[in-house]
Amino acid sequence: MQVNPDNRTFQGITTLLSFIALNVIYLLCCVPVVTIGVATSALYEVTFRYADEESGNLLKDYFVALKRNLVQASVVFLALAVPLALMVFAAVFWSSLNSTVSWAASALAGLAAAYLFAAILHGMALVASFHNTTRQTLKNAMLLPIVVPLRTLWIVLVPLTCFALMVVVPAFTFIVATLGFSVGAYGTAFLFRPVFRRFSEAGATD
Repeated sequence: MQVNPDNRTFQGITTLLSFIALNVIYLLCCVPVVTIGVATSALYEVTFRYADEESGNLLKDYFVALKRNLVQASVVFLALAVPLALMVFAAVFWSSLNSTVSWAASALAGLAAAYLFAAILHGMALVASFHNTTRQTLKNAMLLPIVVPLRTLWIVLVPLTCFALMVVVPAFTFIVATLGFSVGAYGTAFLFRPVFRRFSEAGATD
């Protein structure tokens, strides 16, 4: 028996295995925590390119993107993740105090945390998609959730849905560990693409 590499079934299995391997490598790269930013930007870069061209080597290109995005993605991530952590802490702290004022403060801190989380996702996608200064990338990342709130909501819902399903259905953790992030990033590409095309044409990300 001879396996035909051009066979659709063979190509489909190869692609599935590549996405599984990419997902596992991504999770391993996130273990140090401070590397979550560069790991995510690299994941976005290779899955966005695959969504556009359906070509390239997902694994090889991922390591190339890791090296290329290391500095900028790390700076952008930390610049947004530190205040995000502070807002999460503030939300938890204020919610522990049983009063109307504290609950209001907790809600505001929670909203700020959600906004910063959205900005992080935009920031990592911007690093993956554009050659820009770190300052301009941070500015664009903070503005995009306001400019495209509906798409931002859908973009944020992708990781939040995965997390919620893991909590509600523990068995779903296996799917997330094998395919959740790589396939999720691939699907997110179709949400980011029209936004970036629109603002790139308008010169907003130059």
